[in-house]
Amino acid sequence: MSQATTSLLLDCRCELGEGILWCSRRRVLYWVDILVCALWRCDPASGHAQSWRVPEPLGCIGLGEDGRLLLGLAKGLYAADVEAALEQPALALQKLADVEADDPHTRINDGRADRHGGFVFGTKDEHPEGRGAGRYYQYTAQHGLRELRLPPAAIPNAICFDATGGRMYFTDSPTGMIRACDYDPSTAMVDAPRDFASVDVQGAEPDGAIVDAEDALWNAQWGAGRVVRYLSDGRIDRIIALPVSQPTCCVLAGDALYVTTARVGLAPDALARQPAAGGVFRVPVPAGLARADDRVVLP
Repeated sequence: MSQATTSLLLDCRCELGEGILWCSRRRVLYWVDILVCALWRCDPASGHAQSWRVPEPLGCIGLGEDGRLLLGLAKGLYAADVEAALEQPALALQKLADVEADDPHTRINDGRADRHGGFVFGTKDEHPEGRGAGRYYQYTAQHGLRELRLPPAAIPNAICFDATGGRMYFTDSPTGMIRACDYDPSTAMVDAPRDFASVDVQGAEPDGAIVDAEDALWNAQWGAGRVVRYLSDGRIDRIIALPVSQPTCCVLAGDALYVTTARVGLAPDALARQPAAGGVFRVPVPAGLARADDRVVLP
């Protein structure tokens, strides 16, 4: 377990930082602050960062093949040309699809490009009775929105894909279990989910995840203050400790792992012990683990 070389890239103090992506074309990071309804962009080489507010909580993002971003706001998918707005205070949004517009108690949560030009995401159940009513969807420019036949979820997370794109990982975070299923991007069909790996820290939950060039899965674990690398058979390969308790998502870029974190729900004494909570952290890793960007074909 290693913490000594972890450094703070940006002290952005996100309430709920999430969904971090690396764009190899522009060599910048993008991530979201869900609760503040904000999109962030940062150049790690210079440290320059910028953020924009959007009208609803922003659950997830995807890199567009044409250079735009896909944005998963609370109740819909949108496209935005972020690079054209670098000198602007606001983003121009193009609606792609409504999502569960008739249900006021769900919102879009975690999502990721599927390696075949589509985007897969889940909706979070925010009903006061906790019905576990969240669902999973695939969006493509050709077919629009199609529901994946996966079990209902309270907090869908850890959506990512193996090198072929035929194996999908996901979790319902409160269960503590990361699961896997076969996934057909052309038909949006999945098979019966199977258990992949469970979080072995009491009270901790699996959050955002990625798969690297060696087909190992990296998972940020909320409440455990760590990122865990699992081999493709579910065995733990390494554990990276962080100086904050609520890591939320991670991405590989070059010889570094970047991790978003959160401040939400931390008591004043906990924040005093971890003042950088909500920041983005950088952890050196062996070069060659980052894989090519997965990108969404946008209309």
